[in-house]
Amino acid sequence: MKFGQIPVDEAVGALAAHSVRAGETVVKKGTLVTADIAERLKQAGVATLIAARFEPGDIGEDEAAFRLAHVLAGNNIAVEAPFTGRSNLYARSAGVLIIDVDAINQLNAVDEAMTVATLPAYRPVVAGEMIGTIKIIPYAIPEILLQKGIESAGKDTLRVAPYTRRMVGVVSTTLPGLKASVIDKTLAVLGSRLETAHARIIQDRRVPHEAAALARELALQADSGAELIVVFGASAIADRRDVIPSAIEMAGGRVEHFGMPVDPGNLLLVGSIAGKPVIGAPGCARSPKENGFDWILHRLLADVPVTRADIMALGVGGLLMEIVSRPQPREGGKSESEE
Repeated sequence: MKFGQIPVDEAVGALAAHSVRAGETVVKKGTLVTADIAERLKQAGVATLIAARFEPGDIGEDEAAFRLAHVLAGNNIAVEAPFTGRSNLYARSAGVLIIDVDAINQLNAVDEAMTVATLPAYRPVVAGEMIGTIKIIPYAIPEILLQKGIESAGKDTLRVAPYTRRMVGVVSTTLPGLKASVIDKTLAVLGSRLETAHARIIQDRRVPHEAAALARELALQADSGAELIVVFGASAIADRRDVIPSAIEMAGGRVEHFGMPVDPGNLLLVGSIAGKPVIGAPGCARSPKENGFDWILHRLLADVPVTRADIMALGVGGLLMEIVSRPQPREGGKSESEE
C-alpha cells in the first residue's frame, strides 16, 4: 500500500487518510476519493491530500480483519462483521475463556499492522460478552503478510469452554466456636458464585472437624449426584497432613495440589475422589470478593483440567485487592481465616 501526500488530481481512486473540510465540502477519513470529490476539493483550494492507495496483492483492512478473526475463533465464539479494520469476537455461551497465549503473542509479533487483544486467559465469561478484538492498523496489508499472521496464530486460538458441571456438593466441618450462621452465609455466597455457571448446591452436609468423620461424608458425596465437591473447613488447612487432605485420602481420593500463589487464596487445595474434583476452600472463599477460589472453581465447573503447573503459574497477577473482611492488612500480618 502506498501512503502519503499527493496532489488532489492524483488522489482519485485512493482513500482519504484523514478527514478534510474545505468550504462546503467534507471528506471523511477512509472515503474513496472520486473524480467529483477531487474536483470539489480543488475548487475549494485544496491542492494536496494525504491518501492511501492499494497495490496489487493488498487486502483491505476489513477483509483482513474478518479473515483473521475467523481463523482465531474456536468453539463457542462468534465473529462480528468488520468495520474500520476491526472485527470483534464474542462468547456464544457462558464458560471459561481458553486462549493459546503463545499463539497470540506470535501473531502480534509478526508485524505492527496486525493486532489482537483479548480478555485474560481463563476468565469466566457470559454469553454475548466481548472477549477479543482484531484490528488491522493500516487501510490494507499485503495478502502474504496476512497469511503469515494466520500461520503464526494457527486455528481455534480462542475458545470458550462451556460450563458442564451443574451439581455441587458441599461439606462444612464444624468446631464449637464456629456459628451455624457463618456456614449459612458461606453457602449463600457460594450459591451466588455458582449462578453465572447455572450450577447449584445439591447437598449441604456438616460434620465435625475430624478426618474420620469428614472422610465418611466425602465417600458418600463421591457416590452421590454431585459433580464437584467443595469442602469448607472450620479451620484453614495448614499442612498436607491436616484434616481435609487426610480425609480425602482416607476416602480413597488423592490430593493433587495444596497451596497457590494467589492472595487471598493461598491455602486452597485441589484433589479428587472417584474421578470427581474436590476443592478444599480457603477461608477467603467465605467472602464474596474475588479471590483465588473463584479462579479454580470456574475452571472446574467448565471441566477445564487444573494441574499443579496450572496453579503455580498464577503468581503473576495473583496479588489481588485487599478484602474488607480481613482483620489485618496483608502488610501488617496475615489472617488465617482469609487465606
